[in-house]
Amino acid sequence: QVQLVESGGGLVQAGNSLRLSCVASGGTITYTRMAWFRQAPGKEREFVAFSWRGVGVRYGDAVKGRFTISRDDAKNTVYLEANTLKPEDSAVYYCAASPSTPNNIYNSTQWYIWGQGTLVTVSS
Repeated sequence: QVQLVESGGGLVQAGNSLRLSCVASGGTITYTRMAWFRQAPGKEREFVAFSWRGVGVRYGDAVKGRFTISRDDAKNTVYLEANTLKPEDSAVYYCAASPSTPNNIYNSTQWYIWGQGTLVTVSS
């Protein structure tokens, strides 16, 4: 029922920034727990950021201090502001949602609602 659609990816120069968006539609409830993951070719899906509305946020070690997750519930949208991008940030970025906190938010298999992803490529 709930659909997640990511956008905002593209090709950027290392050191630059971009903002990814994830729009939720088709749902009858508002998910308060949202996350961003990313997956590079041949790699496992990697945790990037987590947001629990009214509670707090958490980031993966690789992006701490550079990425910021935020949300606009009036627009049913969660954002990922990615700053000081590095070539190793290149990946398909996915958003995920859950009505409750997964047992392990860092494990992608704990999340059950996913978008199709948006590709980020960072050139050196």
